[in-house]
Amino acid sequence: MSDDQMTIREMCDSFSVTPRTLRFYEAKELLFPIREGQKRLFTRRDRARLKLILRGKRFGFSLEQIRQLLNLYDLGDQQHTQLTETYSIAKDRLMELERQRDELDEAIGDLKQQLKWGDKMIASLKQSKKAAE
Repeated sequence: MSDDQMTIREMCDSFSVTPRTLRFYEAKELLFPIREGQKRLFTRRDRARLKLILRGKRFGFSLEQIRQLLNLYDLGDQQHTQLTETYSIAKDRLMELERQRDELDEAIGDLKQQLKWGDKMIASLKQSKKAAE
């Protein structure tokens, strides 16, 4: 294999993904490996795209958002549109994650209060039981 191309196994090992994942991304038109019969050869471009796909997934972007952002790369505007759109989506995603975190923090606080109440109730019931014996 040349430095410019990797097999599916090499891609899986390099990015800690399964062959099924790579085939899925290919079917979704996110990756475009060279096909030689049943063999798939991934180029540097595919590796760069996979890195961005995995990063986008980690941040919670949908596959459709990722596909659209990747397709903006070739507009010929030095990635200005791609970067602007990525920034906008990332900003919205950050706001959503912060909102979810705030909701989780509130739920955690409420649950802690309920547990404290439960502790007091259990202790009170134990005390009553001991007194009755």
